[in-house]
Amino acid sequence: MALRARALYDFRSENPGEISLREHEVLSLCSEQDIEGWLEGINSRGDRGLFPASYVQVIRAPAAEPPPPARYANLPAGGFEPLPPSVTFKPTTQQAPPPPAPEPFSLPPAAGSPFPPAPYGGSYQPSQGSDDDWDDDWDESSTVADEPGALGSSYPDYEVAGSQASGRYRLSTRSELSLSSRGGHLAGHLHLPGSSAKSSATVSRNLNRFSTFVKSGGEAFVLGEASGFVKDGDKLCVVLGPWGPEWQENPYPFQCSIEDPTKQTKFKGMKSYIAYKLVPSHTEQQVHRRYKHFDWLYGRLAEKFPVISVPHLPEKQATGRFEEDFISKRRKGLAWWMDHMCSHPVLAQCDAFQHFLTCPSTDEKAWKQGKRKAEKDEMVGANFFLTISVPTGPGADLDLQEVESQVDGFKAFTKKMDESALQLNHTANEFARKQVTGFKKEYQKVGHSFKCLSQAFELDQQAFSAGLNQAIAFTAEAYDAIGDLFADQPRQDLDAVMDLLALYQGHLANFPDIIHVQKG
Repeated sequence: MALRARALYDFRSENPGEISLREHEVLSLCSEQDIEGWLEGINSRGDRGLFPASYVQVIRAPAAEPPPPARYANLPAGGFEPLPPSVTFKPTTQQAPPPPAPEPFSLPPAAGSPFPPAPYGGSYQPSQGSDDDWDDDWDESSTVADEPGALGSSYPDYEVAGSQASGRYRLSTRSELSLSSRGGHLAGHLHLPGSSAKSSATVSRNLNRFSTFVKSGGEAFVLGEASGFVKDGDKLCVVLGPWGPEWQENPYPFQCSIEDPTKQTKFKGMKSYIAYKLVPSHTEQQVHRRYKHFDWLYGRLAEKFPVISVPHLPEKQATGRFEEDFISKRRKGLAWWMDHMCSHPVLAQCDAFQHFLTCPSTDEKAWKQGKRKAEKDEMVGANFFLTISVPTGPGADLDLQEVESQVDGFKAFTKKMDESALQLNHTANEFARKQVTGFKKEYQKVGHSFKCLSQAFELDQQAFSAGLNQAIAFTAEAYDAIGDLFADQPRQDLDAVMDLLALYQGHLANFPDIIHVQKG
């Protein structure tokens, strides 16, 4: 019989991964063992997550025949020791004010780890709403991204771990696995692909189900929980390049232009949107895509490739979406994004990306079929790491200490570059603002002053004043023209620099999570 509990008080969730409770509500428990004062379960609305253990009372079933013993990985015939009294639940019989909820928990880092404790709830938050009404003309049924657990937010059961010194195991929320025989396989499947390594490592099951390492599927892969058949078309090959391991180049490189943003309508003019014309060089067939299509593609790629930095899209905007300046700026940002995607050896060959580029705009049925196929892709999460083929042979061995050193150096570099890019972006924005407003205004003031002087000389009827008056008028016009040049200058240089900085800042924001997966 499934474990159940009754809520003693109302509880409102405040962090990702928590669920809300209503007083007297009956919940299904995933485990009777609490984690630092938190239990995991499913409420009456079908939401799965964590809630304070002190807010519920476990419903004890009447005595019956003992159920068959639970099957745990590597559990010997001796069973396991009973849980310590500290985790035994004592049902509350008296109604009392709700106790304070325990603090969101975090795990202490492993010895020598450069990472601080991962805060509970530090999970990816999907965008709330869209400036293009995301689901207004697609499937009414929920997509994979909308379903529980689609973004790696499932909560695996805890394994049994322990020592055979006494011939018995005790139930634990920590499971250790020696990687001495597969350390190289791990090194090759994460940030710096390679073959066999020269040292061993120990991996522990992370209690924080919301950490990047867990959500990416890295933990499940390392613990041997990934399983799936990898087709030849899904394999991602890593080769040894002149500077170390790298993705194998795309044998059929291509480019894609983004031009002619046009305003279109639907529902008899009730709905307006901007469509962009895309022309891939390998098909030379134009298709039209809205921003929401780009947003969908980004979500699929970010979910599928946890160790590849997918560049961020230009930011959304709730108002002014049809202003000419905004449309032009967004098109340029999407063009930068598309250039990077087409040049990446892995992202450019992804089925979802090719579907995005080649599916005819008028074939709604084909679009939905490809969309569903991409959302049901099984090679995500832990299975993604199975698709990576690492190099073998002489020179392919990687030393884990050297890998660790390179990752630490890259981490320090990206942190400093992120700070520098942010500073440069701020300085360039401020300078561009001064050129467009301040400098232009000051030069116009000077020009206006010369123009007033010219008007004064017009009142002088002396013949020798005509040439001087004309020179003063030309000076006024020159200052006005200089002001216009200052206002237009950012379009010639700084705007392109800031667009490129925005792309790099998106990458720099991705690297901490990628490094976290490697460190895991």
